Amino acid sequence: MASSAQLLQSLDGLNAQQLKRLLVEQLTRQKLGLYWESNAIERDQALNAQVVLPRLVSEWSQGLEGEALAQGAANLIIEGDNFDSLRLLKSTHAGKIRVIYIDPPYNTGNKDWVYNDHYVGANDRWRHSQWLEFLYRRLLLAKDLLTQDGVIMVSINDENRSRLELLMDEVFPGKRLGTITWRTRQGSNADQQCFLSLDHEHVLVYGNPGFKFNGFEKSYEMYSNPDNDPRGDWRTSDLTLGFSFKDRPNLYYPLIDQNTGIYYPPNPERIWVYASEQRLKAGQTLQAKSMDEFIRLGQILFPKDQRVETWNSLDQLLEAIDKGDVPKSGKAPILRRDLPDLEQWVGKPIGFGRPQFKRYKADLRNATQPLSSWVIPTFEDGDYESEGSFVSATNQEGARELAEIFGDRAFNYAKPRSLIQNLISQASRPGDIVLDFFAGSGTTGHAVLNLNALEADKSPRSFILCSSTEATAKEPEKNLCRDVCAERIRRVIASDAKLSHNRFAYLQLDKIAPGDAPFESDCGHAFQLLTMRLGKVARPVPKADRGVKIIIQSAEQGSMTVLVHRLSTAALEALAALPLSNNPRFGHLRVYSSRPVAVREHLERAWDGTRRTVESLSLAKALTQGQIAPRRRSSAAPGDTINSIAPRADSMPASGLFNSENDAKTQPDSAAGDVA
Repeated sequence: MASSAQLLQSLDGLNAQQLKRLLVEQLTRQKLGLYWESNAIERDQALNAQVVLPRLVSEWSQGLEGEALAQGAANLIIEGDNFDSLRLLKSTHAGKIRVIYIDPPYNTGNKDWVYNDHYVGANDRWRHSQWLEFLYRRLLLAKDLLTQDGVIMVSINDENRSRLELLMDEVFPGKRLGTITWRTRQGSNADQQCFLSLDHEHVLVYGNPGFKFNGFEKSYEMYSNPDNDPRGDWRTSDLTLGFSFKDRPNLYYPLIDQNTGIYYPPNPERIWVYASEQRLKAGQTLQAKSMDEFIRLGQILFPKDQRVETWNSLDQLLEAIDKGDVPKSGKAPILRRDLPDLEQWVGKPIGFGRPQFKRYKADLRNATQPLSSWVIPTFEDGDYESEGSFVSATNQEGARELAEIFGDRAFNYAKPRSLIQNLISQASRPGDIVLDFFAGSGTTGHAVLNLNALEADKSPRSFILCSSTEATAKEPEKNLCRDVCAERIRRVIASDAKLSHNRFAYLQLDKIAPGDAPFESDCGHAFQLLTMRLGKVARPVPKADRGVKIIIQSAEQGSMTVLVHRLSTAALEALAALPLSNNPRFGHLRVYSSRPVAVREHLERAWDGTRRTVESLSLAKALTQGQIAPRRRSSAAPGDTINSIAPRADSMPASGLFNSENDAKTQPDSAAGDVA
C-alpha cells in the first residue's frame, strides 16, 4: 500500500494525465463516509496493465466432445486471480450476469487471503485498507457485469459487516436492498466476545432497479366465499395502520355504520388505514379510495353480535375509562383520558367490536410472499413460524458434503449448499447466468446444477466460477481451482444420472501487453474470447477451412461470424466461397481479421454483382475491447475508417446474434506476419 510520503516522492515522475487524475481525486474525495489508504493511479495501471485472454484446457474440462464440440459449454470455470478473471468477463459478459454471489475473505487476520502475493496477517498495519482496496477493485468490475435487473449478494461476518456495507454503498450507491441473516452453527462457547457467541453471518444484498426476489407462493387457504360474493373469494383483514393519532391526526376519526348508527372509535396507536371524505379540506383529493367508498362497496365489515354502550355524560365516560370498561384492541383500551375530543363519544352508541376489511383474492397485487431477511436453521425448522423464510443448514453441512465427495475436508470455510441454492433460487430465473468470483470449493456451481435438476422442465441456469490455484513457494503445485473446485463439479455430475448431461469448460488466463496482443496471442485465444463474447460459451477451436474458423453460423439465415487469425490468399478465397444466402435480409458475413481493409476490398471484388453483405472487423481491437481504455486522438489518421460492404438496416439478421460493435470502423490494417 503506497503511503502519502511515497506518493509525494513520485510526483516528479507522473505525467500530466496522472497528475490530473490525482488532483481530481483529492478535490472530490468524500469528507464523510468510508475512507481507506489507496492510490487511484495504481488502480488505473492495474486495470490497463495487460490484456487478459482465455485459453481452454480440454483435458480439465468436462463433456466437451461429440456434439458438444460445436455447442460448447455455458458453464465456465476460470483459473487465475479473480481480478484478471473479472477483467476478462468485462470484455465478454458485460451486462449479462443476473446473479453474483461471493463469499470473500473475511479479513480475520488469520492469513486467510493474499494481497500483492503476500498473506495478510493480524499485525499488518494496513490490513483493513488493503482488504477494502482489494474488494473495491473487484466490486467495481463486477458492477459492470450485472444485468439491468441484476443483483449481487455478498457473505460477510459480523466483525467486518459495517466496513463492507459502507464499501458496497460507495460502489452501488442507492442500490442496497437489505441484509439476510443466517445461522452458521448451532451454538458454541468458542470465540465469545463478552456475552456474545458469534453464531451468525450476513448476506448483503444490492440490486439494480427492477430486481426483486422470487418470493414464496402464497397460501390461499384463508380465502373463501361464504356469502356468494360475485367478486369472488375473500378474507377479512385489519383496517388499521401502524401510526399513532399524533403521527396521522387526519386518520383519527369515528367510523360510523350507517345502517345501525353505531360508532367505532379508532385505535389511538393504530389509526384507520383509509382517509374519510368528511375530513377533506376544500380542493383536496385522495390518491386511493376513501373509507366512505369502501363502505359503499360493502368492503367494510361491521360487527354483528357485539356489546354496545352509550355514555350520556362525560363523567360516565371517564368513569368507564378509569374502570377499563371501554372498547379494547387486545388488552389496550381504545378510549383514554389523554385523548382529544372525548366529548364526541358522549350520547352515541359505541360498539365494542372492531370493523374489518373485506380483502378479495382477485385484488392481490403480488402472487408471492416476500422473502424474509431471516433464514431458519435446519435444527430449528418447525419450532416456530417465520413467514417467507427459507431453511438452511449450518457450516457443518458444507464441511460434511465436501468430505462425502472427496473423502476428506479438502477445503476450509465451505458454505452450506442449501444456503446458496436457496439464495440462487430466490434471486434468479431459468436461463440466468450466475457468477461466483470467490468460488473456492465450487459450492455455487454445485447449487446451480442441483437447482437445474429440480427444474428440469425449464431453461437451465449456467454458472461461472472463478478460483485461484492458491499455490505458494512451499506448495508450487497446489491448484485449488483444478483439484477441488473443478473436480467437485466433475464428481457431482458423475454421481447422478440426472446431472450427467451437464458440462463445463476449464479456462486458464494468459496476460499479454496490449501492444503485443495482436502478435503474441494465438488463434485459440482469439477464438475463445470471441466465442465467449458472442455466444456466452467456450468450446474447442474447430478445424479451419484454409484458416477460416466459424464462430457462429445460422444455416436458416445464411449468416456467419468467422475468425481469420492470420490472413492469407487461401483464407481470402475461402471467405469468398462461404455458403451465404443471397437474400439481402439474412445473408451476412462478419469477419474478424488482422487486416480488415484487405478483407473488405477482396470480398467487394469477389462479390461484385451479388447482394451479400459483410462487416470487416479488426481482430487487434477485438482482443483489447472492454479491457484497455481507448486512447484519445485529436483527429483520425488517413485510412482509419473501414467502410465495409455495409448492410442496410433491414438486412441485418433478425436473430440478434450479430450485434454491431464499436470496433468495426476504427482500426487500420496491420501487415505484421500476414500475407494478403
